[in-house]
Amino acid sequence: MTEASLLKLLKRVAAGGVQPAAALDRMRHLPFENLGFARIDHHRALRRGLPEVVFGEGKSAEQIAAIGRRIVAAGTNLLITRLDAAKAGAVRRRLRALDYRADARIGMIVREKLRPRGHGPIAIVSAGTSDVPVAEEAALTAEIFGNLVERLYDVGVAGLHRVTAHLEQLRRAAALIVVAGMEGALPSVVAGLVDRPVIAVPTSVGYGASLGGVAALLAMLNSCASGVTVVNIDNGFGAAFAATLINRLGLPDGRE
Repeated sequence: MTEASLLKLLKRVAAGGVQPAAALDRMRHLPFENLGFARIDHHRALRRGLPEVVFGEGKSAEQIAAIGRRIVAAGTNLLITRLDAAKAGAVRRRLRALDYRADARIGMIVREKLRPRGHGPIAIVSAGTSDVPVAEEAALTAEIFGNLVERLYDVGVAGLHRVTAHLEQLRRAAALIVVAGMEGALPSVVAGLVDRPVIAVPTSVGYGASLGGVAALLAMLNSCASGVTVVNIDNGFGAAFAATLINRLGLPDGRE
């Protein structure tokens, strides 16, 4: 249940359109619903402004479908991250409305179209085409959270003119998510060119000495460009969550 849907329900009760007992039944699972193997946090959107997201890795298709069914029944958008294609097929047989995006390994059911909200677009910048799966995880997450998203892919430091050709686009973004593997240099370059928050995402892309993304992670943590924020390796979702909070900071919360 989102803040907007709860407020709408309370207004209908106040106006006499919904009986208190019926409203109580709809709110019965606040703040969480116990499925035995999972406790679904229906209250999270009220506390944090963004609903609970399902991490697909390590869960069975049956568990994901059961969790997703209850989230959708509560009127909340469903977002499943780290969902591989085989498991997505099994989940879709149980949740027919599932929209699966293989490039980002994301499954989603959008029940409530969110109008774009924020100070401006979030720019998703990837160093190479091999980084696009993580970049798309960030992009789709940011979009389902109600942000305008602009994508700028394959603009790594091996050809620096590719990113400097888009300075105007980078500078109009409210926040930037910069995704890079290998030596992880691109976030430092971008942060040195703009006066916007830069969230760096190291990826596990690279040869042996990249150590599965550890080299890029350490490079980003040691960036000589001040103010770069770094999330974990391949964590496009976490970067999108942080960028969403930044993009909404200081805006009216919608309460009347």
